[in-house]
Amino acid sequence: MPKPEAEVFLNIPYDKRFERLFRAYICGTSAFGLVPRATLEIPGGARRLDRILELIRSCKYAIHDLSRVELDRTPPLTPRFNMPFELGLSVAHEKASKRGRDEWFVCESMNFRLAKSLSDLNGTDPYIHGGIVNGLFGQLGNMFVRSDRQPSIQQMWTIYREMSRALPVILHRAGPASLYSARVFKDLCVLASASADRIVV
Repeated sequence: MPKPEAEVFLNIPYDKRFERLFRAYICGTSAFGLVPRATLEIPGGARRLDRILELIRSCKYAIHDLSRVELDRTPPLTPRFNMPFELGLSVAHEKASKRGRDEWFVCESMNFRLAKSLSDLNGTDPYIHGGIVNGLFGQLGNMFVRSDRQPSIQQMWTIYREMSRALPVILHRAGPASLYSARVFKDLCVLASASADRIVV
């Protein structure tokens, strides 16, 4: 199913508590021969919504993680709407697409919460990762079960560990950047892809 050049849009939260899963998404999708894409790549100055739509259109797959659609801890307490909003854009694109081959997936950390938080998606089964890396790797295997490239969970962990060892150097080279910056994201994707090409045979 996915070809080596196929791109996957990652609609995920950018915060400290999500960093392990953020890296796991990059490692896991790269292991399947996919190219991760994210809104982190969108430069300032451009109309953001137009660039997000352009990014979604360019990707064959989209993964939407709704596990952190919750009230944040910083006053005023506010729910996160970016992830469900971008999911809606992706669903609308898939319905209107003439290609007829784009696919989107919804991930959650808890069973049954999606039915309560987004009842319009009743009938869509989310992929429950439990908020842990191993759970996410297993669910990526379920999402891309028809892929020509079938990495094992152990191989995905190997890529993840290689990234963890290289992470301090990547962050140092990027200067005072956080994990959620365009340069760091690009460097992590390049590293994960190179590791995957070597490890997954």
